[in-house]
Formats: sequence, structure tokens, C-alpha cells
Amino acid sequence: MTQMEAARAGRITDEMKVVAELEHVDIHHIQSAVAAGEVVILKNRNHTDVRPVGVGKGLRTKVNANIGTSTDCIDVEIEVEKARMAVKVGSDTIMDLSTGGDIEAIRKTIMKKVPIIVGTVPIYQTAIEAIDRKGALIHMMPEGLFSTLEKQAEEGVDFFTVHCGVTRSSIERLQKQGRIMDIVSRGGSFITTWMIANEQENPLYEHFDRLLEIAHAHDVTLSLGDGLRPGSLMDATDRAQVEELIILGELTKRAWEHGVQVMIEGPGHVPLDQIQTNIQMEKRLCCNAPFYVLGPVVTDVAAGYDHITAAIGGAVAAAAGADFLCYVTPGEHLKLPDLEDVRQGVIATRIAAHAGDIAKGYPSARDWDMEISRARKNLDWDNQIKLAIDPERARELRNNSHLKENDVCSMCGEYCAIKLVQESIRVKK
Repeated sequence: MTQMEAARAGRITDEMKVVAELEHVDIHHIQSAVAAGEVVILKNRNHTDVRPVGVGKGLRTKVNANIGTSTDCIDVEIEVEKARMAVKVGSDTIMDLSTGGDIEAIRKTIMKKVPIIVGTVPIYQTAIEAIDRKGALIHMMPEGLFSTLEKQAEEGVDFFTVHCGVTRSSIERLQKQGRIMDIVSRGGSFITTWMIANEQENPLYEHFDRLLEIAHAHDVTLSLGDGLRPGSLMDATDRAQVEELIILGELTKRAWEHGVQVMIEGPGHVPLDQIQTNIQMEKRLCCNAPFYVLGPVVTDVAAGYDHITAAIGGAVAAAAGADFLCYVTPGEHLKLPDLEDVRQGVIATRIAAHAGDIAKGYPSARDWDMEISRARKNLDWDNQIKLAIDPERARELRNNSHLKENDVCSMCGEYCAIKLVQESIRVKK
């Protein structure tokens, strides 16, 4: 049984128990939400020694970090260190998006050395192997794609991004409409290039039932990818994006009929005033399936600071009901991330997720803020640092602040507002 099938049968699995304990929610909420498709439990039954992650309604907003090689930067040990950094600073999952080197060996090494839930985009490996063997992406074979999906599922990959909603009709609509940025999803561009060159339908859409068989056999969660997501604010919430979302909603119901867990991927580049509409639209069209968003990035002009633009959008999205935020690094549009980029990307996204959880009323979110507020009132610097979202950075800043008085900070020094009021109250008493 998959987690969804077990939940529908009234069974409570070990994974459900772990998620309920981590989330501090009633186990019956987890069971009923998984049965309804409103929560997914990310964990391939072949992936041992990892803690399952729950994503969806009533749960803490989760954070994902993307790592992986490119054709310009191929070093598996660096990718392992990035994965470890992501875990260290609090990412809930990682995605291996490697496109350079021995992709299978890199993925296996990361999964062996870093105990965390892992997602992939299987078409990357299939397309690049076709290019290596036959010299062109257009020679990729559908059979090769399903073979890759099967192998990765057997290895223990926990969730797949699959661009099933990129169809011949949606590409035709995009071409007629026109866009500033066309297609910016790498997986979406791979499948689109193949479809146009071969004049065939997307095999992930045409043979969706075969994909469901693979996912069901290993309890892989399908992350139905947004291959037509906007890569410019000017393209946000256009016909191509919305048509793809409609198709994903239809495929979600088919997946649920087979007991397969599904989450939906979303944009992308979206102006602030359209984020809530995008969340509401996904929840409506996709029957409240968990929503996994990239950012969203709320302005196109902040190259070098896109972890900030994405955190702004992520906080608004999480508050509006997004369940899972994919991090964006400072150099998102400029370069492959290094260790420091990973750290900054995860921390910024965790801040956004937590801000969203406070707005959503997630039970323990406000408790955390209450604890640090009490520590601040008490001028308890050690506890303030321990409670910070990045204690290492907080301690570094305090230690480098050249304090004259140890119970205050160097911003106000002897004119510390908290200290002055406390002393005044004591004198009055």
C-alpha cells in the first residue's frame, strides 16, 4: 500500500506517526489529510535511514534546496558538501538537479552520504544521456525516460518533478499568445524541444498511467511540474500557465484514483499582487493538493539578491496557503550556487516559510517568536542566539560588535531602551 491507500483504509503508518510527532498535530489529522490528498508524506519505501517529511494542509511550510552539477562544474564532493550545508541550516529536503558528469553516480553518492529526503527531475538524466549517445536531445526515446524513472524509483528517490502538463495544445497556445521569456523551465524546455522536433505528444502526458504504475510501486510522490511557469513578471498568470495548471488538476485526480500522492509545482516570477490569486487558483483547480512554489520571485531586477526577492514572494505565498517553498539563491540567474549561496538561500527561505506559518496560525510558530521576545526583554543574549533562525550568524555578529557593556548591544549601548525602562520601573517600585 502507498501512504494514500493506507490512509484511505484507515491504517496509521509509522511514517504518519513520525510526521504527526514532528508537527505536533493529531495523528488523525495526518491520516485524514493524506487520504484526501491534502497532505503528502515524502518517503520512497526504498529510501532507508531518512525521516519522512509531511507537506500540506495544517503542517509547517517546508523548504527545499536545489543542488547538483552543471557541465561547467562537476565535483561530486562539492555537491555532497552543499547537501550537508542545506541540512545543517534547516532545509527539509533537497533536489539533485545534476546535468554534468555521471549523473547517476552523483545522485547515488549524495543519497548515500546525506540522510535527507531527495527529489529529482528524471528527464534531465534521460535527455543528457541521449545527447551523449546520439548527439542530440531530439533522439531521446520515451522508453529511455520510463527506464530512468524506474531506476531512480528503485534507488529510493522520494519525489519526481515530471512536466506532464506540457502538451501539444499548451505549446500551441503559448506560441499564439507570445511571451517575453518563452519557457525557462529546463525540464519544460527539454520536453518541448523533443515534442516539436518529433511532432509527438508529451510521453509523460500520453502515458501517464505508466508513470503512475512506477510511482505506486515505490510510493514516489509525483511533483507535477510547471514546465510553462513564467520566467518574467510580464508573463505571469498567462494563458499557457493557467492551461497547464488545469491539466495538472485533471492529472491529480487520475493519480489519486491509483493511490499515488501528488503535489503541484507553481511559479516562478509573479508580481506581489498576483501571488494570492495563483495560490487560490491552484487550490481550486487541483483539489487542495499541496502547492510547491519556486520563490515566487517578485521582481526581475535583483540579480545577485534573488534570495531576497524570492523570500518576499515566498512569505506572501506561504501566508496565502502555499505548502512548500523551493529556495532561490543570491546568484539564481547568474551562476551555480556555492556553499555560501546554499546557506543564504536556505536561511532566507526558512524566514519566509516561518513568516507564512505565523500568518497561517501554525500552532508552534508564534511560540518560537514569543520565546525570543522574552529572551530579549530579559537581555538574555545566550538564549536569543540559541533561538535565532541562524544561531551561528547571530553569535558571529554579536562577538564582532565591540561591546562596552555586556548586557546590551552596540546599537544603543548605554541608551538601551529595554534596560532604561526596566531600571526606571525598579526605581519607581
